[in-house]
Amino acid sequence: MYSGWALGKPKGKLQGEGRVDHKANLLNQLRIERPAEPARGPIPRAWWIGGGAAIVLLPAVLGVGLFGSKGIPVQAVTARAAAPASASGGASLLDASGYVVARRQATVSAKVSAKVVEVPIQEGQRVEANQIIARLDDSNAQAALAQTKAQVDQAEANLVAAQVAYGNARPLYERNTALRQRGVISDSAFETSKTNHDAAQANLAVMTRARDVARSARTMAERIVDDMTVRAPFAGIVTARSAQPGEMVSPNSAGGGFTRTGLCTIVDMDSLEVEVDVSENFISRVHPGQPATIKLNAYPDWLIPGEIITVIPTADRAKATVKVRVGFKEKDDRVVPEMGARVSFLSEQKAGDKKAPATPGVLVPIEAVSANGDTGIVFVIHNTEVERRTVRLGARTPEGQTLLSGVTAGEQLAAGDLSKLTDKARIRVEEPAAP
Repeated sequence: MYSGWALGKPKGKLQGEGRVDHKANLLNQLRIERPAEPARGPIPRAWWIGGGAAIVLLPAVLGVGLFGSKGIPVQAVTARAAAPASASGGASLLDASGYVVARRQATVSAKVSAKVVEVPIQEGQRVEANQIIARLDDSNAQAALAQTKAQVDQAEANLVAAQVAYGNARPLYERNTALRQRGVISDSAFETSKTNHDAAQANLAVMTRARDVARSARTMAERIVDDMTVRAPFAGIVTARSAQPGEMVSPNSAGGGFTRTGLCTIVDMDSLEVEVDVSENFISRVHPGQPATIKLNAYPDWLIPGEIITVIPTADRAKATVKVRVGFKEKDDRVVPEMGARVSFLSEQKAGDKKAPATPGVLVPIEAVSANGDTGIVFVIHNTEVERRTVRLGARTPEGQTLLSGVTAGEQLAAGDLSKLTDKARIRVEEPAAP
Protein backbone atom coordinates (compact mmCIF):
# COMPACT_ATOMS: atom_id res chain seq x y z
CA MET A 1 0.00 0.00 0.00
CA TYR A 2 2.75 2.39 0.93
CA SER A 3 4.69 1.65 -2.20
CA GLY A 4 1.65 2.20 -4.35
CA TRP A 5 1.01 5.57 -2.81
CA ALA A 6 4.65 6.48 -3.26
CA LEU A 7 4.54 5.57 -6.91
CA GLY A 8 1.28 7.48 -7.53
CA LYS A 9 2.54 10.72 -5.96
CA PRO A 10 5.32 11.40 -8.39
CA LYS A 11 3.00 10.58 -11.23
CA GLY A 12 0.53 13.30 -10.21
CA LYS A 13 3.33 15.80 -9.92
CA LEU A 14 4.48 15.18 -13.46
CA GLN A 15 0.97 15.72 -14.79
CA GLY A 16 0.68 19.15 -13.11
CA GLU A 17 3.99 20.26 -14.42
CA GLY A 18 2.82 19.45 -17.97
CA ARG A 19 -0.22 21.64 -17.63
CA VAL A 20 1.87 24.63 -16.51
CA ASP A 21 4.23 24.27 -19.42
CA HIS A 22 1.32 24.14 -21.84
CA LYS A 23 -0.11 27.46 -20.55
CA ALA A 24 3.28 29.11 -20.72
CA ASN A 25 3.60 28.05 -24.34
CA LEU A 26 0.20 29.55 -25.16
CA LEU A 27 1.16 32.89 -23.53
CA ASN A 28 4.43 32.94 -25.40
CA GLN A 29 2.55 32.50 -28.66
CA LEU A 30 0.32 35.56 -27.90
CA ARG A 31 3.24 37.82 -26.95
CA ILE A 32 4.30 40.47 -29.50
CA GLU A 33 7.98 40.58 -29.93
CA ARG A 34 9.31 44.25 -30.43
CA PRO A 35 12.76 44.52 -31.86
CA ALA A 36 15.10 46.75 -30.02
CA GLU A 37 15.34 50.33 -31.48
CA PRO A 38 18.73 51.11 -32.89
CA ALA A 39 20.59 54.10 -31.63
CA ARG A 40 19.85 57.31 -33.64
CA GLY A 41 22.72 58.87 -35.46
CA PRO A 42 23.11 61.98 -37.76
CA ILE A 43 20.83 62.27 -40.83
CA PRO A 44 22.69 61.21 -43.95
CA ARG A 45 23.72 64.08 -46.29
CA ALA A 46 21.95 62.42 -49.21
CA TRP A 47 18.67 62.91 -47.41
CA TRP A 48 19.30 66.66 -47.14
CA ILE A 49 20.09 66.91 -50.86
CA GLY A 50 16.97 64.96 -51.78
CA GLY A 51 14.74 67.20 -49.62
CA GLY A 52 16.16 70.40 -51.14
CA ALA A 53 15.61 69.10 -54.64
CA ALA A 54 12.01 68.28 -53.77
CA ILE A 55 11.41 71.84 -52.53
CA VAL A 56 12.94 73.32 -55.70
CA LEU A 57 10.87 71.11 -57.97
CA LEU A 58 7.64 71.68 -56.05
CA PRO A 59 6.68 74.98 -57.83
CA ALA A 60 7.33 73.37 -61.21
CA VAL A 61 5.15 70.41 -60.29
CA LEU A 62 2.41 72.73 -59.06
CA GLY A 63 2.72 74.83 -62.23
CA VAL A 64 2.24 71.76 -64.36
CA GLY A 65 -0.76 70.81 -62.27
CA LEU A 66 -2.32 74.27 -62.59
CA PHE A 67 -1.71 75.00 -66.25
CA GLY A 68 -1.34 71.46 -67.54
CA SER A 69 1.13 70.32 -70.04
CA LYS A 70 -0.06 72.90 -72.60
CA GLY A 71 1.37 75.97 -70.77
CA ILE A 72 0.11 79.44 -69.84
CA PRO A 73 -2.47 80.81 -72.32
CA VAL A 74 -1.36 83.96 -74.18
CA GLN A 75 -2.14 85.81 -77.39
CA ALA A 76 0.54 86.34 -80.02
CA VAL A 77 1.10 89.75 -81.64
CA THR A 78 3.65 90.68 -84.28
CA ALA A 79 5.94 93.69 -83.99
CA ARG A 80 5.91 95.88 -87.09
CA ALA A 81 8.08 98.75 -88.18
CA ALA A 82 6.89 102.12 -86.88
CA ALA A 83 5.66 104.62 -89.44
CA PRO A 84 7.55 107.92 -89.83
CA ALA A 85 6.20 111.00 -88.08
CA SER A 86 3.85 113.31 -89.93
CA ALA A 87 4.89 116.74 -91.07
CA SER A 88 2.63 118.61 -88.65
CA GLY A 89 3.39 116.52 -85.62
CA GLY A 90 4.78 113.12 -84.83
CA ALA A 91 3.80 110.37 -82.48
CA SER A 92 2.84 110.77 -78.87
CA LEU A 93 5.78 111.29 -76.54
CA LEU A 94 3.68 111.34 -73.40
CA ASP A 95 0.07 111.02 -72.25
CA ALA A 96 -1.50 112.88 -69.34
CA SER A 97 -5.00 113.25 -67.90
CA GLY A 98 -6.71 116.44 -66.80
CA TYR A 99 -9.85 118.54 -67.03
CA VAL A 100 -11.28 121.25 -69.25
CA VAL A 101 -11.17 124.62 -67.47
CA ALA A 102 -12.08 128.20 -68.38
CA ARG A 103 -9.43 130.87 -68.01
CA ARG A 104 -12.16 133.52 -68.02
CA GLN A 105 -14.99 132.75 -65.62
CA ALA A 106 -16.84 135.02 -63.20
CA THR A 107 -19.46 134.70 -60.51
CA VAL A 108 -21.27 138.01 -60.97
CA SER A 109 -22.48 139.84 -57.87
CA ALA A 110 -23.98 143.22 -57.08
CA LYS A 111 -21.78 146.06 -55.82
CA VAL A 112 -24.34 147.00 -53.16
CA SER A 113 -26.67 145.17 -50.81
CA ALA A 114 -30.22 145.22 -52.15
CA LYS A 115 -33.27 143.12 -52.97
CA VAL A 116 -33.47 141.36 -56.33
CA VAL A 117 -36.31 142.55 -58.53
CA GLU A 118 -35.64 140.75 -61.81
CA VAL A 119 -33.20 138.16 -63.22
CA PRO A 120 -33.89 137.98 -66.97
CA ILE A 121 -31.45 135.15 -67.74
CA GLN A 122 -31.43 131.34 -67.59
CA GLU A 123 -28.78 128.63 -67.41
CA GLY A 124 -27.30 127.87 -70.81
CA GLN A 125 -28.19 131.28 -72.21
CA ARG A 126 -25.54 133.24 -74.05
CA VAL A 127 -25.08 136.84 -72.94
CA GLU A 128 -23.11 139.65 -74.49
CA ALA A 129 -20.86 142.13 -72.75
CA ASN A 130 -22.81 144.79 -70.76
CA GLN A 131 -26.08 142.91 -71.22
CA ILE A 132 -28.47 143.30 -68.26
CA ILE A 133 -28.53 140.13 -66.16
CA ALA A 134 -30.33 141.41 -63.04
CA ARG A 135 -32.20 144.41 -61.65
CA LEU A 136 -32.23 145.35 -57.97
CA ASP A 137 -34.63 147.46 -55.92
CA ASP A 138 -33.45 151.06 -56.48
CA SER A 139 -36.17 152.98 -54.64
CA ASN A 140 -33.82 154.14 -51.87
CA ALA A 141 -31.10 154.93 -54.36
CA GLN A 142 -33.48 157.01 -56.46
CA ALA A 143 -34.52 158.98 -53.38
CA ALA A 144 -30.90 159.64 -52.49
CA LEU A 145 -30.26 160.76 -56.05
CA ALA A 146 -33.15 163.19 -55.93
CA GLN A 147 -31.78 164.62 -52.69
CA THR A 148 -28.33 165.16 -54.17
CA LYS A 149 -29.84 166.82 -57.22
CA ALA A 150 -31.65 169.26 -54.95
CA GLN A 151 -28.42 169.94 -53.10
CA VAL A 152 -26.69 170.68 -56.38
CA ASP A 153 -29.43 173.13 -57.33
CA GLN A 154 -29.08 174.87 -53.98
CA ALA A 155 -25.29 175.03 -54.26
CA GLU A 156 -25.53 176.48 -57.73
CA ALA A 157 -28.01 179.14 -56.52
CA ASN A 158 -25.68 180.06 -53.66
CA LEU A 159 -22.84 180.30 -56.12
CA VAL A 160 -24.85 182.69 -58.31
CA ALA A 161 -25.54 184.92 -55.29
CA ALA A 162 -21.87 184.90 -54.39
CA GLN A 163 -20.95 185.84 -57.94
CA VAL A 164 -23.39 188.79 -57.86
CA ALA A 165 -22.01 190.00 -54.52
CA TYR A 166 -18.48 189.76 -55.78
CA GLY A 167 -19.42 191.47 -58.98
CA ASN A 168 -20.79 194.43 -57.02
CA ALA A 169 -17.89 194.67 -54.58
CA ARG A 170 -15.08 194.48 -57.13
CA PRO A 171 -15.83 197.75 -59.14
CA LEU A 172 -16.30 199.73 -55.95
CA TYR A 173 -13.00 198.48 -54.60
CA GLU A 174 -11.18 199.26 -57.86
CA ARG A 175 -12.66 202.82 -57.95
CA ASN A 176 -11.77 203.51 -54.33
CA THR A 177 -8.25 202.25 -54.98
CA ALA A 178 -7.81 204.87 -57.73
CA LEU A 179 -9.31 207.63 -55.60
CA ARG A 180 -7.06 206.79 -52.68
CA GLN A 181 -4.00 207.13 -54.88
CA ARG A 182 -5.12 210.68 -55.70
CA GLY A 183 -5.96 211.38 -52.04
CA VAL A 184 -9.66 212.01 -52.71
CA ILE A 185 -11.15 209.50 -50.18
CA SER A 186 -10.23 208.71 -46.65
CA ASP A 187 -8.39 205.65 -45.54
CA SER A 188 -11.39 204.35 -43.60
CA ALA A 189 -13.63 204.45 -46.69
CA PHE A 190 -10.96 202.63 -48.69
CA GLU A 191 -10.56 199.94 -46.00
CA THR A 192 -14.31 199.34 -45.90
CA SER A 193 -14.49 198.80 -49.64
CA LYS A 194 -11.47 196.51 -49.53
CA THR A 195 -13.00 194.43 -46.73
CA ASN A 196 -16.25 194.02 -48.63
CA HIS A 197 -14.37 193.01 -51.76
CA ASP A 198 -12.26 190.39 -50.00
CA ALA A 199 -15.28 188.90 -48.23
CA ALA A 200 -17.23 188.62 -51.48
CA GLN A 201 -14.25 187.01 -53.17
CA ALA A 202 -13.81 184.46 -50.38
CA ASN A 203 -17.54 183.68 -50.33
CA LEU A 204 -17.43 183.12 -54.09
CA ALA A 205 -14.61 180.56 -53.64
CA VAL A 206 -16.55 178.80 -50.86
CA MET A 207 -19.74 178.59 -52.92
CA THR A 208 -17.75 177.24 -55.86
CA ARG A 209 -16.36 174.44 -53.73
CA ALA A 210 -19.78 173.70 -52.25
CA ARG A 211 -21.20 173.38 -55.75
CA ASP A 212 -18.40 170.94 -56.68
CA VAL A 213 -19.11 168.83 -53.55
CA ALA A 214 -22.82 168.70 -54.35
CA ARG A 215 -22.09 167.63 -57.90
CA SER A 216 -19.78 164.86 -56.64
CA ALA A 217 -22.50 163.62 -54.30
CA ARG A 218 -24.94 163.60 -57.20
CA THR A 219 -22.46 161.59 -59.30
CA MET A 220 -22.09 159.06 -56.50
CA ALA A 221 -25.85 158.73 -56.17
CA GLU A 222 -26.17 158.25 -59.92
CA ARG A 223 -23.59 155.44 -59.80
CA ILE A 224 -25.45 153.75 -56.95
CA VAL A 225 -28.60 153.87 -59.03
CA ASP A 226 -26.67 152.45 -61.98
CA ASP A 227 -25.30 149.66 -59.75
CA MET A 228 -28.87 148.54 -59.17
CA THR A 229 -28.74 147.24 -62.75
CA VAL A 230 -26.21 144.39 -62.94
CA ARG A 231 -24.61 143.79 -66.34
CA ALA A 232 -22.49 141.01 -67.81
CA PRO A 233 -18.76 141.77 -67.53
CA PHE A 234 -17.98 139.89 -70.77
CA ALA A 235 -19.63 137.72 -73.39
CA GLY A 236 -20.18 134.11 -72.42
CA ILE A 237 -22.58 131.38 -71.36
CA VAL A 238 -24.56 131.43 -68.12
CA THR A 239 -23.68 128.19 -66.32
CA ALA A 240 -25.45 128.89 -63.02
CA ARG A 241 -28.25 131.18 -61.83
CA SER A 242 -28.03 131.65 -58.08
CA ALA A 243 -30.51 134.38 -57.13
CA GLN A 244 -34.24 134.70 -57.62
CA PRO A 245 -36.53 137.77 -57.48
CA GLY A 246 -37.29 138.75 -53.90
CA GLU A 247 -33.98 137.54 -52.45
CA MET A 248 -31.34 139.78 -50.91
CA VAL A 249 -27.87 139.98 -52.42
CA SER A 250 -24.72 141.37 -50.84
CA PRO A 251 -21.11 141.55 -52.04
CA ASN A 252 -19.76 141.15 -48.53
CA SER A 253 -21.11 137.99 -46.90
CA ALA A 254 -24.08 135.67 -46.72
CA GLY A 255 -25.39 137.42 -43.60
CA GLY A 256 -27.90 135.29 -41.77
CA GLY A 257 -27.97 132.58 -44.41
CA PHE A 258 -30.71 134.04 -46.61
CA THR A 259 -28.54 136.61 -48.40
CA ARG A 260 -26.96 135.67 -51.71
CA THR A 261 -23.40 136.66 -52.54
CA GLY A 262 -23.70 135.99 -56.28
CA LEU A 263 -26.31 136.35 -58.96
CA CYS A 264 -25.00 134.01 -61.66
CA THR A 265 -21.86 132.46 -63.13
CA ILE A 266 -20.71 133.33 -66.65
CA VAL A 267 -18.07 131.38 -68.57
CA ASP A 268 -16.23 132.62 -71.64
CA MET A 269 -16.27 129.53 -73.84
CA ASP A 270 -13.56 130.97 -76.06
CA SER A 271 -11.14 130.74 -73.13
CA LEU A 272 -11.53 126.99 -72.58
CA GLU A 273 -8.36 124.94 -72.26
CA VAL A 274 -7.14 121.75 -70.63
CA GLU A 275 -5.05 121.59 -67.48
CA VAL A 276 -3.09 118.37 -66.94
CA ASP A 277 -0.61 117.19 -64.33
CA VAL A 278 2.60 115.81 -65.86
CA SER A 279 5.01 113.76 -63.78
CA GLU A 280 8.16 115.72 -63.07
CA ASN A 281 10.15 112.75 -64.38
CA PHE A 282 8.83 113.45 -67.90
CA ILE A 283 8.35 117.23 -67.85
CA SER A 284 11.47 117.60 -70.01
CA ARG A 285 9.43 116.21 -72.92
CA VAL A 286 6.97 119.12 -72.79
CA HIS A 287 7.54 122.75 -73.87
CA PRO A 288 5.36 125.71 -74.95
CA GLY A 289 4.20 125.62 -78.57
CA GLN A 290 4.43 121.83 -78.77
CA PRO A 291 1.60 120.15 -80.73
CA ALA A 292 -0.79 117.88 -78.91
CA THR A 293 -4.03 115.98 -79.38
CA ILE A 294 -6.90 116.19 -76.90
CA LYS A 295 -9.37 113.37 -76.36
CA LEU A 296 -12.44 114.05 -74.22
CA ASN A 297 -13.81 111.27 -72.06
CA ALA A 298 -17.29 112.10 -73.31
CA TYR A 299 -16.20 111.70 -76.97
CA PRO A 300 -13.45 109.04 -77.02
CA ASP A 301 -13.37 108.83 -80.82
CA TRP A 302 -12.90 112.57 -81.33
CA LEU A 303 -9.27 113.74 -81.55
CA ILE A 304 -9.02 117.52 -81.13
CA PRO A 305 -5.81 119.26 -82.22
CA GLY A 306 -4.20 121.33 -79.50
CA GLU A 307 -1.05 123.18 -78.54
CA ILE A 308 0.88 123.65 -75.32
CA ILE A 309 0.22 127.16 -73.97
CA THR A 310 2.68 127.10 -71.10
CA VAL A 311 4.29 124.96 -68.42
CA ILE A 312 3.52 126.51 -65.04
CA PRO A 313 6.93 126.87 -63.34
CA THR A 314 6.11 125.19 -60.05
CA ALA A 315 5.76 121.59 -58.92
CA ASP A 316 3.35 119.88 -56.56
CA ARG A 317 5.51 118.18 -53.96
CA ALA A 318 2.67 115.94 -52.80
CA LYS A 319 1.99 114.50 -56.27
CA ALA A 320 5.44 115.13 -57.84
CA THR A 321 3.75 116.70 -60.87
CA VAL A 322 3.90 119.93 -62.85
CA LYS A 323 0.78 121.61 -64.24
CA VAL A 324 0.64 122.18 -68.00
CA ARG A 325 -1.90 124.31 -69.89
CA VAL A 326 -3.05 123.00 -73.28
CA GLY A 327 -5.13 125.12 -75.66
CA PHE A 328 -7.70 124.04 -78.26
CA LYS A 329 -6.94 124.85 -81.89
CA GLU A 330 -10.56 124.23 -82.83
CA LYS A 331 -13.57 125.63 -80.98
CA ASP A 332 -16.65 123.48 -80.58
CA ASP A 333 -19.87 123.80 -78.58
CA ARG A 334 -19.51 120.23 -77.34
CA VAL A 335 -16.54 121.20 -75.18
CA VAL A 336 -17.73 122.40 -71.77
CA PRO A 337 -15.88 123.16 -68.52
CA GLU A 338 -14.95 120.39 -66.06
CA MET A 339 -14.98 117.65 -68.72
CA GLY A 340 -12.39 114.93 -68.27
CA ALA A 341 -9.72 114.91 -70.98
CA ARG A 342 -6.57 113.04 -71.98
CA VAL A 343 -3.76 114.86 -73.75
CA SER A 344 -1.12 113.26 -75.95
CA PHE A 345 2.00 115.39 -76.34
CA LEU A 346 3.34 114.94 -79.87
CA SER A 347 6.84 115.09 -81.26
CA GLU A 348 7.55 117.98 -83.60
CA GLN A 349 8.67 117.80 -87.20
CA LYS A 350 8.69 120.90 -89.36
CA ALA A 351 7.08 120.77 -92.77
CA GLY A 352 9.60 120.49 -95.58
CA ASP A 353 12.37 119.25 -93.33
CA LYS A 354 13.84 116.54 -95.53
CA LYS A 355 16.54 115.72 -93.00
CA ALA A 356 14.04 114.74 -90.34
CA PRO A 357 14.52 111.01 -89.72
CA ALA A 358 11.68 108.54 -89.60
CA THR A 359 10.44 107.35 -86.25
CA PRO A 360 12.79 104.50 -85.16
CA GLY A 361 11.85 101.19 -83.59
CA VAL A 362 8.84 98.95 -83.92
CA LEU A 363 5.18 99.32 -83.08
CA VAL A 364 3.38 96.79 -80.85
CA PRO A 365 0.01 96.73 -79.08
CA ILE A 366 -0.04 98.41 -75.69
CA GLU A 367 -1.19 95.21 -73.92
CA ALA A 368 2.04 93.48 -74.99
CA VAL A 369 4.23 95.81 -72.92
CA SER A 370 4.58 96.17 -69.16
CA ALA A 371 5.70 99.80 -68.99
CA ASN A 372 7.68 101.41 -66.20
CA GLY A 373 8.75 104.94 -67.09
CA ASP A 374 11.05 105.05 -70.11
CA THR A 375 11.57 101.29 -70.09
CA GLY A 376 9.35 98.23 -70.18
CA ILE A 377 9.22 94.43 -70.22
CA VAL A 378 8.08 92.24 -73.13
CA PHE A 379 8.02 88.47 -73.65
CA VAL A 380 9.19 87.22 -77.05
CA ILE A 381 7.63 83.94 -78.17
CA HIS A 382 9.95 81.06 -79.17
CA ASN A 383 7.77 78.07 -80.08
CA THR A 384 6.24 77.05 -76.75
CA GLU A 385 8.41 79.24 -74.51
CA VAL A 386 8.84 82.99 -73.95
CA GLU A 387 11.97 85.07 -73.50
CA ARG A 388 11.83 88.04 -71.14
CA ARG A 389 13.39 91.23 -72.57
CA THR A 390 13.84 94.77 -71.34
CA VAL A 391 12.95 97.38 -73.96
CA ARG A 392 13.23 101.16 -74.24
CA LEU A 393 9.90 102.88 -74.80
CA GLY A 394 9.28 105.55 -77.38
CA ALA A 395 6.16 107.34 -78.52
CA ARG A 396 2.65 106.09 -77.83
CA THR A 397 0.02 106.50 -80.51
CA PRO A 398 -3.57 105.32 -80.88
CA GLU A 399 -2.13 102.43 -82.92
CA GLY A 400 0.10 101.16 -80.12
CA GLN A 401 3.40 101.56 -78.27
CA THR A 402 6.69 102.26 -80.03
CA LEU A 403 9.72 100.26 -78.86
CA LEU A 404 13.04 101.94 -79.57
CA SER A 405 15.21 98.94 -78.73
CA GLY A 406 15.04 95.31 -77.67
CA VAL A 407 12.67 94.00 -80.36
CA THR A 408 12.93 93.82 -84.14
CA ALA A 409 10.16 93.93 -86.69
CA GLY A 410 8.57 90.53 -87.34
CA GLU A 411 9.12 89.05 -83.88
CA GLN A 412 6.11 87.70 -82.05
CA LEU A 413 5.30 88.92 -78.53
CA ALA A 414 2.97 87.60 -75.87
CA ALA A 415 -0.01 89.81 -75.06
CA GLY A 416 -2.46 89.57 -72.20
CA ASP A 417 -1.85 89.13 -68.47
CA LEU A 418 1.95 89.43 -68.42
CA SER A 419 2.11 89.07 -64.63
CA LYS A 420 1.82 85.27 -65.00
CA LEU A 421 4.84 85.02 -67.31
CA THR A 422 8.46 84.51 -66.40
CA ASP A 423 11.57 83.94 -68.44
CA LYS A 424 11.51 80.51 -70.18
CA ALA A 425 7.89 79.99 -69.11
CA ARG A 426 5.93 77.42 -71.12
CA ILE A 427 2.99 78.96 -73.01
CA ARG A 428 0.29 78.11 -75.47
CA VAL A 429 -1.01 80.60 -78.03
CA GLU A 430 -4.74 81.18 -78.08
CA GLU A 431 -6.87 82.91 -80.65
CA PRO A 432 -8.33 86.27 -79.55
CA ALA A 433 -11.93 86.22 -78.41
CA ALA A 434 -14.51 87.32 -80.94
CA PRO A 435 -15.82 90.88 -80.27
